[in-house]
Amino acid sequence: MHIDAFIQRFSAQLEAMEALPLPRARHAYDILCRTFAPSDPAGMRIKDGTVDGIDVRHFIPRHRLPGCVLFIHGGGFTIGSIESHHGPAASLARALGREVVSVNYRLAPEVAYPAMLADCQTVLEAIQPIALVGDSAGGRLAIDLAHPLIKAPPLGLIYPTVGELSPGCLGKDAPLLSRDDILGLRQRCPEISAAKRDLAPPATGIEVLTVEHDPLTRPIETAVANWQKAGASIGYRCAPQMVHGALHAQSQLPNMGSAWQAFCHALKHRLVG
Repeated sequence: MHIDAFIQRFSAQLEAMEALPLPRARHAYDILCRTFAPSDPAGMRIKDGTVDGIDVRHFIPRHRLPGCVLFIHGGGFTIGSIESHHGPAASLARALGREVVSVNYRLAPEVAYPAMLADCQTVLEAIQPIALVGDSAGGRLAIDLAHPLIKAPPLGLIYPTVGELSPGCLGKDAPLLSRDDILGLRQRCPEISAAKRDLAPPATGIEVLTVEHDPLTRPIETAVANWQKAGASIGYRCAPQMVHGALHAQSQLPNMGSAWQAFCHALKHRLVG
């Protein structure tokens, strides 16, 4: 698939979702994202469960190494679920050779950001993961889960929201995610603005994946530089020509697939190193 075809197809569906009530829009988003996901890896056992009332999905490879990884989905804090991000979570479990637990945290506007974080915290404490991986909004949650830990596990961050998220620090508009979109997220969830929190690295070992065309890439690169100066070990890769959301189609977009596999390989190395 060419990136332009992905953008056209994804943006058309997002535009159609704007006219839907939120519950239907969330369901439509789940279906949209799943259409890009490949078949589940052979031998992967997948089961749903709950942790203190919070829905989770377990992705368990047939031959797995010990320890599990907590995966936190994206979706702008208002949409997204274990369904929409089923594909990335399954791919992550296969690449790492470890169980991945995907958390279905509550969303805005029903709850504020601290409640989302509390849901993820509950699951983290229950499963004691050896790594935290977050996509977009999930990356913000992963960072904020890691900050207070005495010894945070390695982090895997896929185009997360970082820093102040002000007009002066964002990059240019891009397909599927504009500067106004991001500023709207900050207005709905003001707690995600993290100018002070993000001055210090959230963990000593971090793998970061961004895309070339994304207003969030510029503040991420600023944060990475600051975290490296503070002594954190950070692996960074940017998928050329790709856009925010391309992770869903990584199996069909060569540049995204290569960057994703490199990201997973580097994170796996941190878990066995």
